[in-house]
Amino acid sequence: MCNATGTAIPTVMIDNDRVRVTEWRFKKRGDNTGWHRHAYDYIVVPQFDGILEIDLGNGERTTATLQKGVPYYRDLGVEHDVINGNDFECAFIEIELLEPRPT
Repeated sequence: MCNATGTAIPTVMIDNDRVRVTEWRFKKRGDNTGWHRHAYDYIVVPQFDGILEIDLGNGERTTATLQKGVPYYRDLGVEHDVINGNDFECAFIEIELLEPRPT
C-alpha cells in the first residue's frame, strides 16, 4: 500500500523483493487506513469476524463483511479508504505481491 495517513496502525512484518506483509490494526470504530491506491495486486486475511466500511470516493461507501481467516484478493489500482465499522478493535493482514504478473 502506498503511504496512507489514516489512524489505523500499519506494522510491516515482511518486506523483500517478492512480497510485503503488513498488519493493519484498527483500535476503535472509525479508525481508517487513509485514502490510498494499491500499486500491487494484494491479498487480505481478516483476523476478526465483522465489517469494514470502504470509502470509494465521490460520496460512495460500501460495507464488506469479513470472516476471520477467510482471505480475499484484489488487483492493483484499487483506490479507497478502509474504515473500522465495528465497536471493537480489529486487524487484517495485507499481503502485497511485489513481483509483476507473468505474461
